[in-house]
Amino acid sequence: MADVTELSRDAYERLQSEYDDLTGRGRIEIARKIEVARELGDLSENGDYQAAKEEQGRMEGRIARLATILRNHKIIDPSADDGRVSVGVVVELRYDGDTETERFLVGSIEERKDGVTVVSPTSPLGEALVGSAVGDVVDFEAPGGELRVEVVSIEA
Repeated sequence: MADVTELSRDAYERLQSEYDDLTGRGRIEIARKIEVARELGDLSENGDYQAAKEEQGRMEGRIARLATILRNHKIIDPSADDGRVSVGVVVELRYDGDTETERFLVGSIEERKDGVTVVSPTSPLGEALVGSAVGDVVDFEAPGGELRVEVVSIEA
């Protein structure tokens, strides 16, 4: 069984819309591109045909990924949390020794938002953050060694 992907209602609706678009309009458009390219002749040396087939492969891969997510998802409501870091919240962090802060969205890459880096709740940083509150300092193991961050703010 596939892992459950936790999604906000907005992300779920966006992914469902993308899936519907790709399985409808997307497949029709790529079939037309392939048909037009076939009419150009020899398929072994037909760059348009090869490009259309590659595009079709990428699109079918995305469709399969979306189908898996939509089949194995759980809707979350980060606004219902108790002021602690959980999946779906944006957390502002200050790394030990820095004066600047960085913002991260804790969740699936499918939850991405402009200007906010996504961190998986199963990553070392994500695991260390989940359950923490504003003012908490947490340590986590990064590829370059152990790091320490302070939770500056949490927003749903």
